[in-house]
Amino acid sequence: MQRRRLGKSAIVVSDICMGTMTFGSQTDEAEALRILDECFDAGIDFYDTAEGYPVPPDAKWVGRTEEIVGKWLKTKPREAIILATKVSGPSHVWFKSPLRSGMTALDRRNIVTAVENSLTKLGTDYIDLYQTHWPDHELPYDETMEVLDELVQDGKVRITGCSNETSWGLMKSVQTAEQLGTVRYQTIQNNFSLNNRRFEDELAQVCRMEGISLIPYSPIGGGVLSGKYQGGATPDGARFSRYLAMEGRQAAMGRRFVNEKSLNSTEKFMAIAMDAGMSPVTMAVAWSKQHDFVASTIVGVSRQDQVAEILAAADLVLSDEVMKAINKVSREIMYPMG
Repeated sequence: MQRRRLGKSAIVVSDICMGTMTFGSQTDEAEALRILDECFDAGIDFYDTAEGYPVPPDAKWVGRTEEIVGKWLKTKPREAIILATKVSGPSHVWFKSPLRSGMTALDRRNIVTAVENSLTKLGTDYIDLYQTHWPDHELPYDETMEVLDELVQDGKVRITGCSNETSWGLMKSVQTAEQLGTVRYQTIQNNFSLNNRRFEDELAQVCRMEGISLIPYSPIGGGVLSGKYQGGATPDGARFSRYLAMEGRQAAMGRRFVNEKSLNSTEKFMAIAMDAGMSPVTMAVAWSKQHDFVASTIVGVSRQDQVAEILAAADLVLSDEVMKAINKVSREIMYPMG
């Protein structure tokens, strides 16, 4: 397992990170603990969660993921784990969080409340990487950056990051931190995969020039790049099988990930992987890691038997031939996820 630095911080992590967003809903506690143990034994030292997990968001189980991760954390040396979690963004925009009666925000009260709750659920006295889960571009960044700085000064957080941010928002946060003399975001956690390469358009250059690391989520395209949705299949228990049968935001997300263009590109990527003698999952994870602006790729599974294909990407470098074939597909089928 290779290790890389998060931004310009002192923290160095495995270049594969285990995401936990299904733990407590799609994945029960016993299975989640087995998954975490296997990943740790394989050399993964970086784990990502959020106060709003598991998904889909629901008041009946919100916070359960951090509790499961916290239970597992007690079985390992705390210093051996790089632990990341997130504070929910504003509930008045595109998404209403089930936390705090649907009144989440990125102001002082909400951030302090969120971090204290996360520390309790995780059973630790510090969080290595604390992230804003999604931004509020109408709220001045001053208060958010100031309170995050206080958490670092108090020793409750080591470094900070953002998620689902734009180029403007990331640069605004950097500018604000420089003006106020506060901590800055060292990482950004955004969607990035073979089926969604939009990060390369602008945000990749921001990361390069400002020394900020991408820790991409959904490198397997929400499971789509495994091929399990090909031919109109809706596998039992699969996330987008459920989402496509729902309404509102979940249905819209399902259609964004599973659509004609994404299935067509996936078919071509699967053929490339087969010719190269690897699974499409392994290729997708390896491709994500093979970018200079990426520090660690966040993977996710709902079953332990899905872990092996991901671990096969450890130390794997895709050949120039494979990379050229992948890029050819991306030029032919641009922006499969819109």
